[in-house]
Amino acid sequence: MPWVENAMRETTLLGPWVRRFLLEHLVSERNLARNTQQSYRDALCLLIPFISGRLHKCVDRLTPIDVSVELVRDFLSGLETSRGCSIATRNQRLAAIHALARFVGEHSPEHIAWCTQLRCLPYKKTTQAVVPYLNKPEIDALLAGPDRRTAQGRRDYALLLFLYNSGARADEAAQLTISNVDISAASVSILGKGRKQRHCPLWPATVRELSALIAQRPQPERVFLNRCGEPMTRFGIHALVQRTVLKVQADTPSLATKRVSPHSIRHSTATHLLRAGVDINTVRAWLGHVSLDTTNVYAEIDLEGKAQALAKCDITNERGPGKRWANNPDLIGFLRSL
Repeated sequence: MPWVENAMRETTLLGPWVRRFLLEHLVSERNLARNTQQSYRDALCLLIPFISGRLHKCVDRLTPIDVSVELVRDFLSGLETSRGCSIATRNQRLAAIHALARFVGEHSPEHIAWCTQLRCLPYKKTTQAVVPYLNKPEIDALLAGPDRRTAQGRRDYALLLFLYNSGARADEAAQLTISNVDISAASVSILGKGRKQRHCPLWPATVRELSALIAQRPQPERVFLNRCGEPMTRFGIHALVQRTVLKVQADTPSLATKRVSPHSIRHSTATHLLRAGVDINTVRAWLGHVSLDTTNVYAEIDLEGKAQALAKCDITNERGPGKRWANNPDLIGFLRSL
């Protein structure tokens, strides 16, 4: 029967599985962030032509079994040798393959053995990169960069101040609408990864700049617009930060030695909050981290905080004050009476 043949084809060919994985599983079932969805899609866009070329088989005729452990190993090796990808990128691609294999195995018992083999492919161990952040003078120099006598300069200043105040990611700032900003309550509602909503307080200076920026504009509009009146993208925000760094690095040479981006401003927010004594759980909620382990990274990199802690433990006299209890007659008398 035709419908039986179609059903069997749906379970034997790779294409329908990939479609369900990308359009249904990642979006509806797991509700992953858009960037994660795109990362998984890009990984499969590289993997599928690679498998097709190696097997000399059209992409629409590939089956899950064609994605063998040996070919995936060759694919991952090629990412590092031919494309020059880092180990972290290689592991991201493998995570997408693992996720696809698990999805197929969960819905198709006959593919469980294949799923197990693929998911046994290990991630490569890599050193964790040092999280870049700016100190307070560098942040002040960055904020002083835009020419606030012009409309674009005021927009740039408001955006940089908002990034530092909220610790928002570039994409979160780009997607921010006027309806998300509550001027009367001095707070903002940010839609983060996994479509999780978080609320962040705003400084009075940030409230003033945003108030002027969004005055008499409709609620659905984006807060940050480019020179053409169109919503800024995360790439435009990256370019703005880079442009400002180039402008101020002559007066602040240390900025030229650092990789400054919207995300390093986010790192700076977390580090400065911790340094100011804000509880780490509050910082976690402020940044929208799911796990406290992610926030703990900022406590690890706070060298100034470590130096202050070390100073409190400094040994000023190696020999110490001696046995102070020995000079206490009352205590000595009590001990002798025992």
